[in-house]
Order: sequence, then structure tokens, then C-alpha cells
Amino acid sequence: MKINQLKPKIPIYNHLFFILVTFIYWFSMYIYVPIFVPYIYHLGGTAALAGLIVGSYGIMQILLRFPIGVLSDKWQIRKPFMILGLATAVISCLGFVLSESLAFALVSRVISGITASTWVAFTVLYASYFKKEESTKAMGNIQCITVLAQLTSMGLSGYLIGKWGWKAPFYFGAFIGIIGFTMSFWIKESNKKELIKQNIQIHEVVKHPLILKASLLSALAHSVLFITMFGFSTNQALNIGATKESLIVLVFSFMIPHALAPIVTGQYLLTRFNRWHVLFAGFLGTAVFSMVIPLVTDLTVLYVTQIFNGFALGMLIPLLMGMAIQEIPNKNYATAMGFFQSCYALGIFFGPFIAGKFTQSNGLETVFFIAGFLGLTGTVLSLVWYKLETVNRYQKELESKPLKYKSYKE
Repeated sequence: MKINQLKPKIPIYNHLFFILVTFIYWFSMYIYVPIFVPYIYHLGGTAALAGLIVGSYGIMQILLRFPIGVLSDKWQIRKPFMILGLATAVISCLGFVLSESLAFALVSRVISGITASTWVAFTVLYASYFKKEESTKAMGNIQCITVLAQLTSMGLSGYLIGKWGWKAPFYFGAFIGIIGFTMSFWIKESNKKELIKQNIQIHEVVKHPLILKASLLSALAHSVLFITMFGFSTNQALNIGATKESLIVLVFSFMIPHALAPIVTGQYLLTRFNRWHVLFAGFLGTAVFSMVIPLVTDLTVLYVTQIFNGFALGMLIPLLMGMAIQEIPNKNYATAMGFFQSCYALGIFFGPFIAGKFTQSNGLETVFFIAGFLGLTGTVLSLVWYKLETVNRYQKELESKPLKYKSYKE
């Protein structure tokens, strides 16, 4: 991350403080993710119920992210939503601590969905630290922070369980969340003179072609992510010999490339290739390396598949986030991001839910073939939309040529 990309009006210490709070925000949400499906089984849940509870994280995001984005733009405030997010992160972790009921686990997971819904405010506030043309770089940077937090927290998860039992990650997440909640009151927001109520043109945002394309592709990418690494990949690892403690290797195999991919994509790939080429490569990669997971019987080979899958998904997510606001006026950033994130939350919910249903009747390997199919769908759409964009650009170039060509024909 290059600090010199920041606008001069944003002091470095405010930028670093924001990064730290964002890190804690994701840390508290993901500290238990690698063991969550096994934990549901531990409580007596079925595969279908595990898929429902994992996917319920997306329900509140579907319902809340767009309204939060609209309100955030209308009032031009971000910070109160960030504070709410950190408060609900603590409540969610404490909910898992208080009871071993499956119903309580579902409620706590839904509350964590409220936490994730406030991510709209985080992304938009961070984007305001950068110039408009650097939106993709900004989203790449914040995605890197996100993944580093997820990597650190998920890496600790197996160790904490091995040392202190199933509930240790929830206790730790609540403790860290309280620190982040306290710090969030000192986040720097826009100058008070800029906080004017805005009239938001919602219909212009939700009909924007690039937002619609980015939203659909992101829903596919998040479906794959929450079916595999944030869903059932840990079960596959346990089935072929991994221990709860050794799940840290699986997490690192996926998350380290996932953290590096946004930097590589923003600094190198997008300067050399069209964005649709990068999306095509990312979706094709995640399709292939998701479908091979159930065919793997050796842990080392499984780790290798996760290295490539993590990198492929890491190429996709920040690029699509940047595309969602790239052609939108600043005053509508949160509305656009809220709509975009509500759409991809459909993937977060329906991906694991449908996969869990299929697993119940057809076995664990089915979920990875579903993930592969979704990846292939993204591959095809990226190719089709690239071709259409190329044709449209060519037609515009022809229309803009001097009229002498017309007179020559006459």
C-alpha cells in the first residue's frame, strides 16, 4: 500500500488509525470461521442446517446494506454506522458464548450479518481518502487489510480451540471487538462543512450497467468463497486427515495468496491487461481449483489447490468493488456500494444454503462442483461482456470519425 496515494488533506495518523479499526472489525467477525461448520456439527446440526446458519450471515446484508448506503449518502455520515458494526460484532461473539443452542447460533450469526452490513460505511469512508480515479487501488488496499485481518484471526482459530476448547474463538473475538468499538469513536470523518444532506438519485444508481454487471459477478464470486474456504473446505480437510489444530495450514494456504492478489492485481495486472481479461482469468481459476477439491485425497495437494483458489478469488473481489463506484458521482458512493454489496450478499446466503441442501442428499463433494459451476458462469459472463464492450467501443469510434468517409462513399 502506497501512503503517497492519499490526498494531502488526510493526515497519515488518521489513515493508519482507520486501518487498525478496520483490521479489528474483520478480525472479530472471522476468528471462528474455519471451525464454524464443524462447530455446528458439534452442536448436533445437519449439513443442511449448517448451510442455512452459515448463509444466514448474508440475510441481513441483503436487507440492510442498500438502505445503509442510501442513508449514509443522504446524511453524508459514515462513522456512526462503523460504530454500530463494531458493537454488533461484540454482541454476536457473546451470543455464541452464552448458549450452545442451534437456534441461538442462528440468531448470533444473523447479528454478525448486521455487522457485515455496515461494511458499506467502511469502504466509502476509505474511498474518500483517495482521488476518484484511484477507486480500484483504494478497494485493493482495503481488501488487503480485510484479508490480512481474516488471515490472522482464522489462523488463530484452530490454536485457540486446541488450547481452550470450542468457545475460545468467540471469547477472543468479543474481547478484540470491544477494543475496536472503543477506538471507532476516534475515526476521522469528512469536514463538518461537507456534511450536507443530499438528494440521492437511486434509480440512476440501480440501473447503471456497470454496477449491475459488477454486482452479479461479485455475487458469483462470494458464493464460491462462502461455499469453499468460508464454508465446507475445512470439512474436506478434516475428512482426509487434518486435525483441528492443523487447519491453520489450510487457512494460510488460502488467505496469504488471497491477501497478496489485490496488490498484484492493482499494481501490475490492471496496468497491463483489460479488466475483463483479469476477471476472466480469476473466474476460470476459481472454477478449476474448486472442482478439484473433492478429488484430492492428500492434504498437501489440497493446500496447493487453496493457494491458487485464494489468489483467483483475491483478483476478483477488489476489482469488482472498484468497478461498482468507478463511474458514480462521489455523493452517491454509499448508495452504489450499498446496492452492490446487497447484491453480492445474495451469493453469501444462497451459495452455502443451496450447497448445504445438495450435500445432505448427494455428499460433500457436490458443494465443490456447484462452486466450480458458479465460477464457470462468471468466466462466460466476463468473456461475453468483454466482447460487447469491445464492439460498443468500436462502434463509437466509427461514429466519431470525420464525415469525409461518408462523402467519399457518396
